[in-house]
Amino acid sequence: MERATGTCVHYQLDAKASQFTVQAFANGLMAAVAHSPKIAIRDWKGEVRFVPDTLGSALLRVRIKANSLQVLDEMRDDDRRQLQRVMNDEVLEAASFPEVRFDSSEISAEKLNEHLFRVRVNGKLMLRGVTGDLTFNAQVAMGVNSFRAYGEFPLMQSDYRIPIAAIAGGTLRLRDELKFSFYVVGRKQESAPND
Repeated sequence: MERATGTCVHYQLDAKASQFTVQAFANGLMAAVAHSPKIAIRDWKGEVRFVPDTLGSALLRVRIKANSLQVLDEMRDDDRRQLQRVMNDEVLEAASFPEVRFDSSEISAEKLNEHLFRVRVNGKLMLRGVTGDLTFNAQVAMGVNSFRAYGEFPLMQSDYRIPIAAIAGGTLRLRDELKFSFYVVGRKQESAPND
């Protein structure tokens, strides 16, 4: 994307006003009756910088605490505890890899109307000690001192050498593909933090 003329404005992502979830999918014989758990990402932070009228010169950084994922679905307490343990200890290895990081490398924007943009974000995702390319699309609605962005993207666990989770004594396995969905609110900051 071309460097935009104008001053970049810094926005902090408001995790409390946002929703960031992961949908896993059951696989195999149990898929028809088994849970496809929906998981909330609870402890994360992010920042965005861009030229307001064009979304030019954009930059996105997100940091997630790996042990902050929480199962949203109704299920038995034993199943919930087991799924949480498998996620933290076996899938994400949160003790060894406590942070998930995303840094954009290029963001392109198409203005749909005065306040609405379609954006394409390319960047690097560091997950469980593996860094890979990640691209996703989002819609961004601009306000006076804030914006809202929403979208979704798939992620293959095998791309990050993540073992596919099995629970209930191995009778329930999850698919390789996960679906991430986000609705985030960014709030304008008076000054950008130091790099």
